[in-house]
Amino acid sequence: MKAKLNIIKGLGILAIVVAAFTSSAQQDPMFTQYMFNTQTINPAYAGTWESVGFMALGRHQWTGWDGAPTTYTFSVQAPLKNERVALGLNVLNDKTGLEKRFYVFADYSYLVPVSEKTNLRLGLKGGFTNYSNNLADYTILDPGDPNFAGEIKNAFKPNFGVGAFLYSKRAYVGLSVPKLVSTTFENDMESFSVEGELRHYFLIAGAVFDMGENVKFKPTMFTKASFTSETGTPLQFDLTGNFLIKEKFWLGAMYRTGSSYGFIAQWIFDQKLRVGYAIDFTTNNMKHYSNGTHEVMISYELRFKKEEVVSPRYF
Repeated sequence: MKAKLNIIKGLGILAIVVAAFTSSAQQDPMFTQYMFNTQTINPAYAGTWESVGFMALGRHQWTGWDGAPTTYTFSVQAPLKNERVALGLNVLNDKTGLEKRFYVFADYSYLVPVSEKTNLRLGLKGGFTNYSNNLADYTILDPGDPNFAGEIKNAFKPNFGVGAFLYSKRAYVGLSVPKLVSTTFENDMESFSVEGELRHYFLIAGAVFDMGENVKFKPTMFTKASFTSETGTPLQFDLTGNFLIKEKFWLGAMYRTGSSYGFIAQWIFDQKLRVGYAIDFTTNNMKHYSNGTHEVMISYELRFKKEEVVSPRYF
């Protein structure tokens, strides 16, 4: 009973972290392997590996289509001597057509024990976005259109966010707002503007269940949303089911509402090195113009503590 009350208390803290924030957003880059790339959207995830960890991911969306989005991310997390504190760093490069965004954000997370088996981490994220978009390079019907004169070049916008991550060895739930400040990028002629970063919300959850001696099943959920009185976007759900075979190989499938479905595979080497691959197929009209979306991920952990038995990490 006490453990259940502690979990309820922890969930209450999760809600309080973002209950005061309400605004709008266009979506950040999406990832099929979101369950292994959580730190990008939630600073509280830093420190959950309990080791120095590195993660790199490359995503090529709608391959075969000129100007299709490409995204590259790099993350690192490390616990400090004070084991309740962890730091992290995220670097993200996102390009769609001629529009380029380069993000650098640092993470801070603090551990709050909830029960003997459950922990809550609260996190802060802070950094900047560098945006560029050469409007003169676009092919338009009216070459003299003043809205496409000039250039949005190296626009620098600072931002910050918050997150919370409640987890045990076999389950987790996270809530985050990685960018709290709404920003707009304008060209040097002041005739063109684009919404750069608006507030958006992420809710993630997952659990691991034994399906036999050598097989585990992990269902996960990823929800993203943005709200505005003018141009709100609907809730989007990613629902994924992964099977872990002999603690060495993940194999699963994903469905993204109204958008796509895909498949995921990941190989684990000595509990330190992980290599993952995912492929998506669109279900909307884009399926006629692309050859799918491909995503490759690699992560590595450095453990400085000598442990007789290294507990497997499921997320």
